[in-house]
Amino acid sequence: MMEHDLVPLTLFVCITFGITYAIKLLVNARVRIKMLQACDSKELIESIVRGEDHLGRMASLRWGLVLLLEGLGFGAIQYSGWTTITPGAIAVLIGAFGLGSLIYFLIAQRLS
Repeated sequence: MMEHDLVPLTLFVCITFGITYAIKLLVNARVRIKMLQACDSKELIESIVRGEDHLGRMASLRWGLVLLLEGLGFGAIQYSGWTTITPGAIAVLIGAFGLGSLIYFLIAQRLS
């Protein structure tokens, strides 16, 4: 792929993800409005909002752990001196991703 092809492709991907995220936000807002209109129970709405906040924090925890361990995996590859993509380098990255997911699972079980 030529370098001059990369800019339009990246722009297209960014715009596509931006539109998708905007649609997701609009749908979520519409669902919340309908829920507020249909439900009279303040406790139910508060529990739903607390649950969504908890899920957001847990998602942040998961991606933080996974990205931290991926960074350590890239650091291990750099430290070992590998300069080409080898099955060993891919195994280190996949293993780091899996380890991050397992650590998240253990922490999430303790917090629940």
